[in-house]
Amino acid sequence: MSTHPVARTGRRIALAGAVALTATLALAAPAAAHAEVESDKAQALAENVTLSFVSEAESASAGFTEMRVVLPEGIAPGDVTLEEAPKGWKLKATADGYTVGGTALKAGVDAEYAIKVRQLPDAKEIAFKTIETYSNGEVSRWIELPDGGAEPEQPAPVLKLKAAAPGAKPVSPSPSASPTQSAAPTPTPSATESDVAAAGSDTDAKAAEEDDNGSTGLVIGGVVVALLVVGGGAWLLVKRRAASSSS
Repeated sequence: MSTHPVARTGRRIALAGAVALTATLALAAPAAAHAEVESDKAQALAENVTLSFVSEAESASAGFTEMRVVLPEGIAPGDVTLEEAPKGWKLKATADGYTVGGTALKAGVDAEYAIKVRQLPDAKEIAFKTIETYSNGEVSRWIELPDGGAEPEQPAPVLKLKAAAPGAKPVSPSPSASPTQSAAPTPTPSATESDVAAAGSDTDAKAAEEDDNGSTGLVIGGVVVALLVVGGGAWLLVKRRAASSSS
């Protein structure tokens, strides 16, 4: 009896194991979603600037309900007004930034909105740490800042600015006002106080990164063990069939 069918069986089992490994590694990879910001006038000390934000949906079962943003130094909450947002969404000033939210978006729909800022600060780049809340209570934190090393896994939206125009000067600072709300939005789940604190904490960001790395390591380790088991079974099957054919 020819041993070719036995060899083909072994190759099929090995191929199946390789496909399983590839699929699992793809699932273990970090999400490609991002929170991003763009500007119509990305220049230091520019006035009456429109900033457009996009948060890419990560959940297939829940929609966005709120964005919690920590403003960079040089932009006061009172300097921000809402220009465009999903239907029913409203802006509310906070002590260090703002929230914008309302009726939950459909699952898989990106959150897009725009604000107007009185004046951009005199800086080379500015970051807008963002905490996203979904209708099922899930929270996604885009709060990590670049440190000159590897790119963060959950980077905060960063806007690079051109140098200020000749003669441009800072306008008088806006008076500090208590948080106000442009209109009462539909009650929705919000980021908790601990989530808000996390937006300003590099320690929490590093801890989240370590948890993600640990989870990925466990998944890959499990796949390796599974492949060893499959490989061992394939070897025994090939050996038994070879012995049977020779007898």
